[in-house]
Amino acid sequence: MSDLDMDFLVGAEDDDGRSRRRSRASSGRGGKRGRRRKRRRNKGGFLAPMLAVLILVGGIGAGGYYGYTWLSDVMTPDDYTGQGTGEVTVEIEAGQTAGDVAQTLVEQDVVKSAKAFTNAIAAAGKSSSLQPGVYLLRKQMSAAAAVELLDPGKQLLDRVTLKEGLRLSDTLTTLAKATGKPLKEFQQAARNARALGLPSYARSRLEGYAFPATYDITPNMSAADILTAMVDRFNETAEKEKLVAGAKELGRTPHEIITIASIVQAESGKADDMGKIARVIYNRLEEGRKLEMDSTVFYGLNKYGIAATNADLESTSPYNTYRRTGLPPGPIGNPGDHAIQAALNPPEGDWRWFVATDPERGITEFASTEAEFFRLKAKFEKSRTGG
Repeated sequence: MSDLDMDFLVGAEDDDGRSRRRSRASSGRGGKRGRRRKRRRNKGGFLAPMLAVLILVGGIGAGGYYGYTWLSDVMTPDDYTGQGTGEVTVEIEAGQTAGDVAQTLVEQDVVKSAKAFTNAIAAAGKSSSLQPGVYLLRKQMSAAAAVELLDPGKQLLDRVTLKEGLRLSDTLTTLAKATGKPLKEFQQAARNARALGLPSYARSRLEGYAFPATYDITPNMSAADILTAMVDRFNETAEKEKLVAGAKELGRTPHEIITIASIVQAESGKADDMGKIARVIYNRLEEGRKLEMDSTVFYGLNKYGIAATNADLESTSPYNTYRRTGLPPGPIGNPGDHAIQAALNPPEGDWRWFVATDPERGITEFASTEAEFFRLKAKFEKSRTGG
């Protein structure tokens, strides 16, 4: 057998892996050539897997880059940039969470995504500081900018202060001017006593029960909402002062107590006099005397003043306490808490008259006898004429 034939057999056997020993027994020249072919085959076998690995690693690298980009897009919520444009009012209602507010902002196109807002408010540490109210924001603003405008100090509010003793008609006019709502809306709402939550003893009349105080009114509040808030405040005061129980102890109804308190409020120059004025009213009622209060006469005539004229005293109004005995039909204004307290807790005393001897300085003097009363009245007339 020739060297060439032997070399062929060795190569064939080596390829099949069946006779490694016979390859070592072959001649030197043929064996070397076989080993060279084996090395070439091994070299080719190593490169192919390495090429596959490189392709695979390259594929993972590209996939990893695009995967990272995709993951970043998923984890970074959509958000607008800048301060936005235009104006939009947003109301936060009581009990809403940051997530609820976020959804409202998305619906009104203030922020681009709810997640952007919840992330921004959490980052600002204000998730628990959202306060109910109405706020002015802009369309398509960044979530961080929206968070800044939802500060409780930036609520849209009309702050209205209603003075003690203000008549209901004046109260409604004041509210209409302060809020820009039509006066008719307040007048109509005032007539629907049942919807306002008035107590049963109010006899379906708002006069006397629209509690005077300072109110923060949001743009979304209706006339009925505002008046309801005032009645709610009255009910809170009535409960605090134990109005129903106190009236019963005095042998009066709660409505009578509020009527007395409204007269006290209208007649007093300062809070220190309220208790004595209440005692004058009780003393005259207990003795069956007419109250003879100018404030009630003016209310019945829809007028204002300090001293009623003889013509005023001829009025046939049920509020003319110079002609009618007992209390008028109802309150003549909206008393504050001091007047209500005075009506419930009048001090002991035998006063039956009082005169505002110096109205400019709020000075009121009291009398137990008719002679003292005439002396005080003369003093009042003198102060009026500058004598």
